[in-house]
Amino acid sequence: MEELSIAQRIAVWVLPILFAITVHEVAHGWMALQLGDRTAQMMGRLTLNPIHHIDPVGTLLIPGISLLLGGVIFGWAKPVPVSWGRLRRPKRDMAIVALAGPIANLMMAILWGFISRLGIILAPDLTVIGIPLFYMGIAGIFINVILMMLNLIPLPPLDGGRVLVGLLPESIASKVSYIEPFGLIILLLLLFSGALWYLLWPLVNLLLAGLVHFAGIPKQDFIRALLALMGAQ
Repeated sequence: MEELSIAQRIAVWVLPILFAITVHEVAHGWMALQLGDRTAQMMGRLTLNPIHHIDPVGTLLIPGISLLLGGVIFGWAKPVPVSWGRLRRPKRDMAIVALAGPIANLMMAILWGFISRLGIILAPDLTVIGIPLFYMGIAGIFINVILMMLNLIPLPPLDGGRVLVGLLPESIASKVSYIEPFGLIILLLLLFSGALWYLLWPLVNLLLAGLVHFAGIPKQDFIRALLALMGAQ
């Protein structure tokens, strides 16, 4: 595998990132619709057009800086609006809506795994047409696993925090909800201190290993490709 230029790395990451955040948000809105809330549908957010979900800072600026610096890709999209009062059973349904996003990321990670495997089948020596599919699949696996695990952190306003609130007794859930205005600040502090990856990486690594094995991608090829995509080669 040859070293990738910055332009090549950006070209490979663009589609996996856009699909990861777009499908994640659409999954929230779609599940809310199934549970009685049409807010996302009425606001035109049940679409795979990424333009409707892009946050200039979270979708473009932060991932772009992360990519150029060779770090772990991190970002977010505009949250899909959900009206608590329109859900049939608000406390329970909000947890289900929140869980839909990470589940969508897991399904996409599996799909990207098979796309990467297709790249290997088309070009066993990872040349010509197989290269774009292989690298894009690797990027898709990684970004979706990262987004899934980040969002499952039990910290409001992350999806894991909303699931936690939905599961806890009301007296405790209300206290956990008070954290929400400070949740993003706490997350960024954990991220930039390195504590977040220290806690999450064992789980991320385990899930990545399982997906790579399931898709039939040689482990060493996955590692080399991921390092190349992060500019570490």
